[in-house]
Amino acid sequence: MQVAEEIAEFAALLRELKQRSGLSYEALAKRAHMSTSTLHRYCKGEGVPADHAAVSRFARVCRATPEELIELHRSWILADAARERARRAAADPEPTPEPNPSDRAEHPSPDTASDTPPAPEPEPAPTSMSEPGDPGVSVSVSLPEPSAQTPVPARRTPKFLRTARMRWSLIAAGTAVVVAVTTAVTVDLRGPGTDPTGKNGRPAGTVTSAGQNSSPDPAAAIPLTVATRTYAWDDPQCEGKYLINRPPGEVSPPVMGQDVPGWVKAHGAIAADGQRVALTVQGTGDETVVIESLHVRVVNSGVPPAWNAYLGSSGCGGGVETRSFATDLDAARPTIVPKAGQRGVPYKVSQSDPEVLYITARASVHDVNWYVELEWSSGGRQGTIRIDDHGKPFRTSGSRGRPVYEHLLGGTEWFRVADNSSSN
Repeated sequence: MQVAEEIAEFAALLRELKQRSGLSYEALAKRAHMSTSTLHRYCKGEGVPADHAAVSRFARVCRATPEELIELHRSWILADAARERARRAAADPEPTPEPNPSDRAEHPSPDTASDTPPAPEPEPAPTSMSEPGDPGVSVSVSLPEPSAQTPVPARRTPKFLRTARMRWSLIAAGTAVVVAVTTAVTVDLRGPGTDPTGKNGRPAGTVTSAGQNSSPDPAAAIPLTVATRTYAWDDPQCEGKYLINRPPGEVSPPVMGQDVPGWVKAHGAIAADGQRVALTVQGTGDETVVIESLHVRVVNSGVPPAWNAYLGSSGCGGGVETRSFATDLDAARPTIVPKAGQRGVPYKVSQSDPEVLYITARASVHDVNWYVELEWSSGGRQGTIRIDDHGKPFRTSGSRGRPVYEHLLGGTEWFRVADNSSSN
């Protein structure tokens, strides 16, 4: 099964790194800031980290090479997408087939048996205009999955970690290698945004942070999926800052990785000063899909709430640097410019060649509701996808002038450090 194969490959890479490190599960888990049982599950293929930060920390503890970090990131993207497909499939099981009335005619009871053939049963009327396997019409549908006839890209053996020289020589020889390219976009939300309708009018579809499409026409199959992580800091406990309308005694300690969305929801928190959203874009088949452009649309912009600001520990190390973009808001018409000569859009994706886009939105003196529009094309088709947070806009607010509280790593309480005098 494809899902099991993708997750099994990712687990095999983790086991190889763990074995090479010479460390026990307990030692690795402690250094990677996760529980021993959780690490066991990942290495056995019984789970996939919801956040790449956990994978990155594990790989750094195991002293992975840059090439291995790239390959592990690629494998995690595919495993995470496979997990999401399995989750959606489990949430929408196939309907149980109706009993066939003709079965009764084939096996009559002794009391009703006779030489006279039974009257023919009328053929059942069709219940759907959809072909077998079609998703049917609903208010919210998942992005189309590859059909059973879709060729599955050949998988590589997970033993690539042996030597980097062998890996790159295989690439030069023409071996198909899947690499997830990580890019980032920095967008400033300090003022009112652009026309929320965009140049193409109403978006052709909506992708929530769960990666689902809400296009009004399911027959218009979108040839890509987008899985979104709303809080995608390399280490959320170190970098995340949030506005919360509670005193310190009513705020639980900060969490990391996949626990962040639940912590934010439980406290009614708002991302403060900056929010880093990760979009994993992957094609649904072998056809190439081009990401033509990305646009940030501001729904509304107001005054930040007068709440306390809470941030995680400042005593932990920085994460792996990712390629980033910047925008000069002093310009008459600000544009997004890649830093250090990095290339911007367009990008190409397919089922075996996903792409991760990091969008960092910053605000200093406004409370902004916003979403992302992704324009794509494939062959003669094109469309626009709206990407938001579970059907509602992302929300990022400035925290200037608000009391700031910090919770040190391993600490037991929040303590006040300063009042924000600037945006960051």
